[in-house]
Amino acid sequence: MKKYVKKFLLMIYRWTWKFMATYFSDRFYIKVKYMFNFHRLPNLDRPQTFQEKLQWIKLNDRKPVYHNMVDKVEAKKFIANKVGEEYVIPTLGVWNSFDEIDFDSLPNQFILKGTFDSGTYCICKDKRTFNIEEAKKRLLVTWGQDYYIWSREWPYKDLKQRIIAEPLLKDYEGEYLTDYKFYTFNGEPKFFYITSNRGEIGGLKEDFFDVDGTLLEFNQKGYSNNPRTPKLPKNLSKMLNFSMKLAENTYHLRVDFYEISGKLYCGELTFFDGGGFCSFVPKKYNKILGDWIKLPIDKK
Repeated sequence: MKKYVKKFLLMIYRWTWKFMATYFSDRFYIKVKYMFNFHRLPNLDRPQTFQEKLQWIKLNDRKPVYHNMVDKVEAKKFIANKVGEEYVIPTLGVWNSFDEIDFDSLPNQFILKGTFDSGTYCICKDKRTFNIEEAKKRLLVTWGQDYYIWSREWPYKDLKQRIIAEPLLKDYEGEYLTDYKFYTFNGEPKFFYITSNRGEIGGLKEDFFDVDGTLLEFNQKGYSNNPRTPKLPKNLSKMLNFSMKLAENTYHLRVDFYEISGKLYCGELTFFDGGGFCSFVPKKYNKILGDWIKLPIDKK
């Protein structure tokens, strides 16, 4: 009986959020979701914290180029134009629907991604055992939905829905790739974090560093440092330079990189880490990071 009650409550919960996401205005929905996450209303007129300023950006900074920066097909062109095509992850194919995918043309290993959202992907490590129907279910779970409505991340609004295939990048040092994620503030990279321990006992770890490579004391809420501090990337100076170029004319942007056997690739561009609802510990850094984002209204 408890099992069915939980299912019913979960269904009501999901329906309620879907209703609000569909019919509420951007400003009102952001207030509700912010209250749900942080147990207080955001100050959208005089934002102070990192999270409040990201919400202000959602509502007020809507340059058309942002669509191209988050679309996984168009972003490659944007990155190539800014820093060079050799730093772009190659494309194996792009399709308007799953049924159009020519699996015979793909190599034995590859990754499929939705081009219009964040986090929808499917990895193929061996085509002989690859379950196409299961991959279809995973990739089409958000198909037909506008990803923007769930957190009001405007750059994703009305993106063309496609599927892209890329080579399955591998590093000789481990099965899982290491991510290097750089936070920029008004075009200037201030710090970055390294993800490690993915898929291993203890779960994913994050370690934050300043631009000189010094380990910092804060982290994202819910994550901890790796007891074995990860190595700094060999291309750190180039990552910092590229982050600055890619974040030009933005208030805040996260730029992700991979380093494969010493070769640098730019992964993706993210305006709102965690949908704009991630927080940091110790708590004081939510205000410190907020101070680093300079908005036009800060001068008034």
